[in-house]
Amino acid sequence: MIKNMAKEDLEILSYADLTELILKEENKPLNTPTLFNKICDLLGHSEEEYTDKIGDYYTSLATDKRFVFLDTNEWDLREKNPIDIVMDEDEDEEDYEEDAEDEEEVTDEYEDDIDSAIEEEDIDDVDEDMDDLSILSDEELDEN
Repeated sequence: MIKNMAKEDLEILSYADLTELILKEENKPLNTPTLFNKICDLLGHSEEEYTDKIGDYYTSLATDKRFVFLDTNEWDLREKNPIDIVMDEDEDEEDYEEDAEDEEEVTDEYEDDIDSAIEEEDIDDVDEDMDDLSILSDEELDEN
């Protein structure tokens, strides 16, 4: 039991590790304040420390893949809550077709913008500018 562990042993563990032990021991989901209160009691933290650290504690749970936040606003172990992904094939096909149509429209608009931006006169100007360019050797560069 976690309550029987020495304080020195508890202090070595991270809040997330302590949370995992608490959730395993309680064998039920718990909300953030309840979990963090249990941790603060185990470690002997004051009310001020609780208030100062609960935001960071919540963030650590949210980023730790061992935990899942349930619809009941409680945390539980991910291993006890497998994620089922159900895809409706008809809906997926409709979404794909809509995305393809949107992509075609954007591509057509983009091509029109490019065509209008590049005109023959612009290309001729670039060709004329290129005629004035010459390649210099390293020796010629050093002379200048």
